[in-house]
Amino acid sequence: MQEGKRQKQVAGLLNEEMNKIFQKLGLNMIGGGMVSISSVKVTPDLLEARFYLSFFQVEDKDTALKKVAERHHEIKKELAASVRHQLRSIPVLKFFADDTLDHVFKMEELFKKIEEERKSNNQ
Repeated sequence: MQEGKRQKQVAGLLNEEMNKIFQKLGLNMIGGGMVSISSVKVTPDLLEARFYLSFFQVEDKDTALKKVAERHHEIKKELAASVRHQLRSIPVLKFFADDTLDHVFKMEELFKKIEEERKSNNQ
């Protein structure tokens, strides 16, 4: 189903504010790597926001995701303070690992392998 205009507006606002909050709370650097918000999806009723986190050079993604989840209350408090004039209610925040980068790297490796096999078969 396609996102509505208001969903996109709220998702954009939440993405922008959450990036600022991550920097303020030091959540953008966890476990020797970088954490960023790759996308935000908001439900049609605007009651739930799903944040997809991208991890770059983070050793243990599950632990990093748990660290973010442990600070959920603090994050929500900061978010409420920053968007209180734009939203009537703060949506329920849920955090997920965005593994699209992992898929991209796996696909690139497969393509390299296929290309090498083609070259070896043609010779």
